[in-house]
Amino acid sequence: MALARRSLPARLGIYIAAAIIAIYSAFPIYWMVISSLREPTSLLTRVSLLPGPFTLEYYSNLLELTDYPTHFVNSVIVAVVTVAVTMVFSVMIAYAVTRQRIRGKKLIVGAMLYAYMFPPLLIAIPMFTIFAQLGLSDTLTGLIASHLTLTLPLGVWFLWGFFKGMPFELEEAAMVDGCTRLGAFVRVVLPLSLPGLITVAIFSFLLSWTDYTFALIMIGSDANKTLPVGLASMVGSFDLRWGEIMAGSTLIALPLFAAFALLTQYFIQGLGAGAVKG
Repeated sequence: MALARRSLPARLGIYIAAAIIAIYSAFPIYWMVISSLREPTSLLTRVSLLPGPFTLEYYSNLLELTDYPTHFVNSVIVAVVTVAVTMVFSVMIAYAVTRQRIRGKKLIVGAMLYAYMFPPLLIAIPMFTIFAQLGLSDTLTGLIASHLTLTLPLGVWFLWGFFKGMPFELEEAAMVDGCTRLGAFVRVVLPLSLPGLITVAIFSFLLSWTDYTFALIMIGSDANKTLPVGLASMVGSFDLRWGEIMAGSTLIALPLFAAFALLTQYFIQGLGAGAVKG
C-alpha cells in the first residue's frame, strides 16, 4: 500500500536503483561465466560484453591436466560432512536451550555467537597447532573441525531464535495425543522448522564450500586441497591461466547457484522467520 501511494517518479526511482544494484551485483558473475567460454584469442586480445566465440577448451584443460577433480571431491566431502554435523548439533543445542531449564543458557548462546565474530585467521593458527599435536594436521577431518567453528555457532544462534518463537503448546498437544517428547519433536517441531533448517544448511554449505583461510593453513598436501586453495595455486608468477581460473571459478559457483535456485523459497522464509522470532 505504501508503494502504491508513492508518486510515479518515486516508484521509477526505486525500480531504477534496484536494477542498478542487481546489474552491479550480477556483472562479475556474468563476466566470469562468459570468460570461461571464450576462445583464447578473444579472451586475451578483445574486450567485449557480448559472449562468443565459444570454446570448452578451458574446462577440458582444467579437468584433464590439473588436480581439479580431486580438489572438487575433497570440497564436496568437507562441505557435506560439515553441513550434516552442523545440522545435528545445532538442532540439539538450540532445542535444549529453548525447551530445557539450563542455567546460563543465554550466556552459552552468546558465547558461541561471540566466538563466531573472531576472524578465521585469528583462530586458524592456534587450531593448527592443536591439530598438529593431535595428528589431525593436513587432514580433511581437521579441516571439517575447523569449519565447525564458523558454522555451528551460526546454526545454534539462528535456530535458537527460531525455536524460541515456536509455541510449546504445539508439542504439548502432540504429547497429549500420545506422542513422546521425541515423537513430538520429530513430527511437529522439525516440519515447522524446515525453512530455518534449510537456511542453516545453505549458510553452512556456503561457508565451508568457499572457505580459503582455514583450508590454506590446515592443508599442505595437494591431495587434500579443496577447490579455493587448489584454484589459487594455479596463479603463478610467470604463467597466469585466466581461462582455466575462470572455468574453475564457474564450477565452484555452480553448486551454490543450484542450491539457491532450488531452495530460494525456503531460504527467504527462514531468513524472515529467524529474524522476526530471534
